[in-house]
Amino acid sequence: MLTIGELAKRAGLRTSALRYYEREGLLEPAERTEAGYRLYAPEAEQTLRFIQRAQRLGFSLADIRALLPGRDVSPEQVVRVAEDRFVELERQLTELRVLRHELELFLLDLRRDVADQVDTPLFDRLIDRVCARPAGPEGARLTLQWLFDRTQCRLAQLDEETVLNALRGRHVHIWQEEEAYHILVVGREPDVEAALRELARIEAECHAHPAPRLEETDEGFLFTARGENAFLFAGLFLMLEEDGRL
Repeated sequence: MLTIGELAKRAGLRTSALRYYEREGLLEPAERTEAGYRLYAPEAEQTLRFIQRAQRLGFSLADIRALLPGRDVSPEQVVRVAEDRFVELERQLTELRVLRHELELFLLDLRRDVADQVDTPLFDRLIDRVCARPAGPEGARLTLQWLFDRTQCRLAQLDEETVLNALRGRHVHIWQEEEAYHILVVGREPDVEAALRELARIEAECHAHPAPRLEETDEGFLFTARGENAFLFAGLFLMLEEDGRL
């Protein structure tokens, strides 16, 4: 059994968070001591990680109550909650795609309107980068490469054969906290660890962002990147996971 302090430390939370989850009906102590102190079963750590993961995905606490295993909720309700969140994410993604589409048209109009005032070849290169990308994974790859070049990130010069190939198709979990992206690469294969350590070493000298951090967890390797350009790493690992599915 775990005390509230021990459980909070394992989950990386404050004890006040655990008390809050208890008030919201998400977490229950297995028993209490004679003095009234809470004691939790070891499985409570997984419950907390489930709650944290669902919160990162935007589920409300009421939704999480329905999604928690062992609750008296019908499968239809669970599916409906998950579908509603998926629809909301698709709505947000569509809004961003529309903005990107309109930005492309805006840039085309801007080039036409200021053709006599600016360096046209320079503008042409911008248009080629942003507007002429192919659809699908190849377009995403070219966009990511452009972002590496634009930010002068050392990711642009990575040797794919020696660093990235071991990471292609790897199952990853990615979440954002403030200006940090956390990328959990599931599994503990030696070649994956070597590739991640080499990536962290190379990027430790990159001026485009603070040095990333790599640590081992129970589930695999956690790669953490911080700063305004940390999204580049998230984009890279998403692309690598997608490459392995093609």
